[in-house]
Amino acid sequence: MKVNRRQFLGSASVAAVAALSSCTGPSNSTTRPRRLRLSTSSIHFKDLPIEQACEQIGRLGFEGIDIWCAYDKCPHLDDVAARLGPDGLKQVLSKHRLKLYAFSVYVGGYAKYAQLLGKAGGGVAIQGSAAPCKPEELIAKMKYFLGDLKPLADLAGQHDSWLAIENHGNALLDSLDSFKAFVDLNPYPRVGIALAPYHVQARGDPVEEVIRVAGRQLLFFYAWQQQEGVNQLPGHGPADFKPWLAALAEVDYRWFVNPFMHGHVEPVAMAAALAKSRDYLREQAKPAWSA
Repeated sequence: MKVNRRQFLGSASVAAVAALSSCTGPSNSTTRPRRLRLSTSSIHFKDLPIEQACEQIGRLGFEGIDIWCAYDKCPHLDDVAARLGPDGLKQVLSKHRLKLYAFSVYVGGYAKYAQLLGKAGGGVAIQGSAAPCKPEELIAKMKYFLGDLKPLADLAGQHDSWLAIENHGNALLDSLDSFKAFVDLNPYPRVGIALAPYHVQARGDPVEEVIRVAGRQLLFFYAWQQQEGVNQLPGHGPADFKPWLAALAEVDYRWFVNPFMHGHVEPVAMAAALAKSRDYLREQAKPAWSA
């Protein structure tokens, strides 16, 4: 039954992501590698208005953007909701040649922003899971958590979007077994996983194995390692991203790769750090991905 469920969700996910093909790249090809597409998160430029954050991200050559809620006092998503609206956001993104990839809704939750996301073109909404549990309770707790997601899964369908649940330390979605339970029990084609290798590394689990478990239910990938400061970013700290990128290609990952860090860095230094990560990821993606 587990294999059948995975096969069903894989097929359903293929149909779902087709609607976002303009953002996520061409369909799978046996003759050439998939093209690497990079996004990054607006919180990296939280000191700037959303228009200037988009300008910075577009100028760096990123194709997509993940717009953040009020976490760590980032003003961007609430400012978009209150001031720009969906049409204004689309104009800003078009000006800077960016595609809307995601809303990170850790503060506020998906329901608050579902209509805005849909009217702005649709994308992925990212939020956390639930409190941790004892190993013997995992299956029951995961079933309950997924059951509670039905209203949000329905919203995602109504607004041409997807909901991605991020793994985190001291949370329900954290261990390798919890990823397996999520994938086996998830009944929703528009619900999947936002994978944060930072927290996978904190547990000592192999990131590549988690990628393979998540498979086609992987909707968002943070290119993020367990280090301090800018060393969290690809190409700065010691983590080798090449096997991670190869595993993403192996599972036919169709979304953006999103270099990410937590912490405050002033905009000029942040732009330089992200430029280094961009170049590093493009190089390490070869030959599994094309430039």
